[in-house]
Amino acid sequence: MATLSSVKITLAFLLAICLLSHYSEAFGGLLGGRTKLKNLKTDKEIQDLGRYAVERYNTQKGIYIKNGSTSTEDHLKFQEVVEAEKQVVSGIKYYLKITAVTKSGTTNTFNAVLMVTPWKNSKQLLRFTPSHSPAVTK
Repeated sequence: MATLSSVKITLAFLLAICLLSHYSEAFGGLLGGRTKLKNLKTDKEIQDLGRYAVERYNTQKGIYIKNGSTSTEDHLKFQEVVEAEKQVVSGIKYYLKITAVTKSGTTNTFNAVLMVTPWKNSKQLLRFTPSHSPAVTK
């Protein structure tokens, strides 16, 4: 038979879990979970991260030559971030859906994953792949 003190401990534990769940939802989602970001068109930080992702992609593909101009059809020009989520891990992981224009003028959508570690003043492009979503036309 359960003692009164073990029942109190169990109830306190359940109450703590309920409160953590409630407050984590109020402050942007489940702890460690992804949070959808809003107002992307006016969020300079997110748009800058999208621009950085495209620039890093171009650099990693060896598209830039020394004077900053490009010489291949693979060059992408950043257009905008159209969807974004963030996840707090040991830093902040961003999941971005980006539209970019090719040198030939075609607009395509790409998925990018970036890791930002503010206390180390670093950001890193982890993944940049074509999206399965249709290209956005404007």
